Amino acid sequence: MSRFFKSRFFIVALLCAIVLTIVPSVLSFMGLGGQVRNALGTVATPFRYVFSTVSDAAVGFVKYFKEFDDIKAENRILKDKVADLEARIDAAKAIEEENEWLYSYLGLRREHIDYEFEAARVIGRESGNYMTVLTLNRGTMHGIETNMPVVTEKGIVGYVSEVGASWCKVVTILETASSVGAYVDRSGELGLVEGVYELRDKGICQMSYLPSDADIKVGDLVYSSGIGSFYPRGLLIGKVIELTPDEFSRNLIASIEPAADLSDIRNAMIIKSFTAYTEEVVGDE
Repeated sequence: MSRFFKSRFFIVALLCAIVLTIVPSVLSFMGLGGQVRNALGTVATPFRYVFSTVSDAAVGFVKYFKEFDDIKAENRILKDKVADLEARIDAAKAIEEENEWLYSYLGLRREHIDYEFEAARVIGRESGNYMTVLTLNRGTMHGIETNMPVVTEKGIVGYVSEVGASWCKVVTILETASSVGAYVDRSGELGLVEGVYELRDKGICQMSYLPSDADIKVGDLVYSSGIGSFYPRGLLIGKVIELTPDEFSRNLIASIEPAADLSDIRNAMIIKSFTAYTEEVVGDE
């Protein structure tokens, strides 16, 4: 212990303590206390500045991370609100589409009171620009059978070609296996609307068996005749967009653009029953 009191560190520390105690007291006794305080203040200023800067930086650092956490929490809340609003918008669109569909469905039912309809939704389709085979969510448990006509409020889609318990497949009028007895609304010209392999990817079918002098023009509307097909009379098929002579006969061929948008069908109606059309009825008319 005696060695510590004799060490240089102890002696220097003791001298500094004596100086720091005596010198200010002597200077204050001599009337120089103000100068001492000013000198000490001047010496301490840089240290105060550094301490203040470090303190402010620490406070700012803590505040930054607190604000960052607050912003993250707010962003999460906003994202949840946006997701909720998007879900509500999607639901509203679905309801609007459903209402439009039901309105069209009821309108078609009022127009054809002798038809028995089964509303259906498209649940599958072939790939490609235009769909030639669709799958609907109705089957034998709903009374669906093969060869039943399928329509939308705009016009003919096709007919049921295959049926399962809760589904059915529909061949559209674009498919080569499809044919519809048809007539031109303006002139009454009769023909047969068929799917053609070369035209189906363009979304077009054709009306054949028209004489070379047939009264038919571009823009004419074509309807089902009810003769020789699965379809009742008076359903819109589409409109004439082009007339060309048949290279193998003297007949005309009319290219038909379907009235129903076969590339974007979401809902359809299956006609389960209807009053059959006969040629005798035509004679009565």
